[in-house]
Amino acid sequence: MKVGIVEIAARAGVSEATVSRVINRRQGVAKKTRDAVEAAMTELGYERTVEGQLVAIVTEHVSNPFFADVAERIEAALAPHGLKTVLCPAFPGGVQEREFILSLVDKGIAAVVFLSSSNTVEGADTETYELLRARRIPYLGINGEFADEVPAPVYSTDDALAAELAVDHLHRLGHRAIGMASGPVGNRPADRRVRGFLDAMRQRGTTDAERWVMRHSYSVEGGQAAAQILLGLGATAIVAASDYMALGAIRGIRRQSYAVPDDVSVVGYDGSAITEFTDPPLTTVRQPGDRLAMEAGRGVLSLVSGRDVPTGELLFDPELVIRSTTGPPPVRN
Repeated sequence: MKVGIVEIAARAGVSEATVSRVINRRQGVAKKTRDAVEAAMTELGYERTVEGQLVAIVTEHVSNPFFADVAERIEAALAPHGLKTVLCPAFPGGVQEREFILSLVDKGIAAVVFLSSSNTVEGADTETYELLRARRIPYLGINGEFADEVPAPVYSTDDALAAELAVDHLHRLGHRAIGMASGPVGNRPADRRVRGFLDAMRQRGTTDAERWVMRHSYSVEGGQAAAQILLGLGATAIVAASDYMALGAIRGIRRQSYAVPDDVSVVGYDGSAITEFTDPPLTTVRQPGDRLAMEAGRGVLSLVSGRDVPTGELLFDPELVIRSTTGPPPVRN
């Protein structure tokens, strides 16, 4: 027998209108009542219909080709299953992120993907996650593990390995004065890349690795500012925490009348397709955007279908792509 609203209402002892609100995860239902309806749905084997429902992808970096590509790949993975994605550009952990979620929860939202948004911020307000849990709306993260009190699946690039790959490449070329241009303090991926960089440098005998780390925004300007300071310290190579920062570092290097890679080598991070066509083409550590998006898509489909998905972080290996912005250090007379 096909289970419908009538049967669920009878089992839970509530009205059909209340069941409808719970099924569509709308507001105006007390937690005790919602729990009773959810329990009845489970007992009767009812599965929500997700056709036409929305999956919100919350991200700050809509102008970054890497994040745009991941969002597009998630859309492609979900569309055949009747789910539609809506992109929500918002500053991580800010009011706008919460406002996006509040405006969408009553429109049939099926799940939320936090793509390097508040899941990257140490000490971010958990109110948005609490709202989603109260409505039984599943969510997951990409590139940024949630706080310990927020159990959710997360799919991330291994930032420590990314730093190791970059430092190892430059060290093999002969560089010893290697600096890092990373994102702001309190950004989880930036912090992990810095820790990976420090570990890689110490393993190779550097005793003052901390002085070679500069923290700025994930931007061209941030990379340029970091490069200017690192050049003053005598750096012959720079590991950047994003491709945009790497391009900014190259601009900063050139403005100091140095050449890339003859005087200073630069390694980026993300690996968007555009880096193949920069001048010179950028050596970078490529994130596995296709695999991240595929696993995130699978996770969303499992969660909206009521299947269990392991919480915690699943790490994916990045790949070093060697192009033309790295070479041996200059010979000093």
